[in-house]
Amino acid sequence: MKIDRMPTSQPAQIKPTQLKATETLANGNITAEVCTNETCATETLVYDIRRSRYLNITGRCTLRCAFCPKHNGSKQIHEYQLALSHQPKPEEIIPLLGNVEDFEEYVFCGYGEPTLNLPTLLAVAKEIKRRGGRVRVNTDGLGNLVHRRNILPELAECVDALSISLNADNEAAYNQHCRPKLAGSYAAVNAFIALAPHYIERVQVSAIEGLEGVDIDLCREQILASDCEFKHRVLGALG
Repeated sequence: MKIDRMPTSQPAQIKPTQLKATETLANGNITAEVCTNETCATETLVYDIRRSRYLNITGRCTLRCAFCPKHNGSKQIHEYQLALSHQPKPEEIIPLLGNVEDFEEYVFCGYGEPTLNLPTLLAVAKEIKRRGGRVRVNTDGLGNLVHRRNILPELAECVDALSISLNADNEAAYNQHCRPKLAGSYAAVNAFIALAPHYIERVQVSAIEGLEGVDIDLCREQILASDCEFKHRVLGALG
């Protein structure tokens, strides 16, 4: 998941509160997490870059990208520490939205995959839209695979733009560099990319130059053929 740079203000922190959360996974298992007063007080749930407010709603991910900083010992961007001890609920994020007129957009993006906390994403995004703001989601494009249904109609109700990380033009390179946890991930992200423009106003898809075995020009051709915008990224450059 990509993280933009050039933070312009201090990270916002939630007020200490005792929170307990449960989540039902696609396999039917229920997980329980607790955010204590101490951990909640130090976690960065929103952070600002230029004129965008970023919403950090999960530390979980469907990929284990070899090039991701969190798999190389760091969950920090500049002064922003993005590690989370729990899956934030809407009531934790909504008070931190601020005035929508102060931001060009709100971006669901951190060191995790936002669609893994889909209830919070949808609830917060709907509130942003109710207030007149714009919403973008940075995603690895595996939400349909994880949730075993097409989530794009749900996103279409409250999301203006998607930034999808493709990263590779072939499955072997994708598996090598992105190290997906779920079988069939490369086919799933490509299917998601093909569907997304039918539901979302603006869809941008990125690939990374500098990854072994990746043809960046072929990535561009594939992405443009899906009626999406192409985002050219360079290995080691965040943002």
